[in-house]
Amino acid sequence: MKHARHTQQGFTLIELMIVVAIIGILAAIALPAYQDYTVRAKMSEAITAASSARTTIAEYVSTFSDLPTDGYSVEAQESNFVNAVRWQNQQIEVLVSNEVGGGIADDSILFLRPTGYTTGAGQVVWECGSTAIAQKYLPATCRN
Repeated sequence: MKHARHTQQGFTLIELMIVVAIIGILAAIALPAYQDYTVRAKMSEAITAASSARTTIAEYVSTFSDLPTDGYSVEAQESNFVNAVRWQNQQIEVLVSNEVGGGIADDSILFLRPTGYTTGAGQVVWECGSTAIAQKYLPATCRN
């Protein structure tokens, strides 16, 4: 008389619990990194929105060999993450929207400041940064 062996098929409860725990750990690590990445991407869009203002200031410097006075009219590309772009305090100020996320307050300023006016080729050299926005959210070119 032959006895039929019953072989186990599928996963045991312990194996499933281990898999769920591993997925939970990976999600706990990946989610904050992804959130930081999305905020940095939105901040990069804010800098891109100010590119026409950079061009306007560079043309002014090229023409007059000096920086314009505060309130000089600059234009910006439309962006969901920028409330306004202005020339103030001898720098381009990008007023970032709180839509960026990461706990960034509405109208936090990201600045683009001309340094030394021009290079030997006549190009304006820019530095960017912020005193109100955490360094981890700034694009790599803006981190001190």
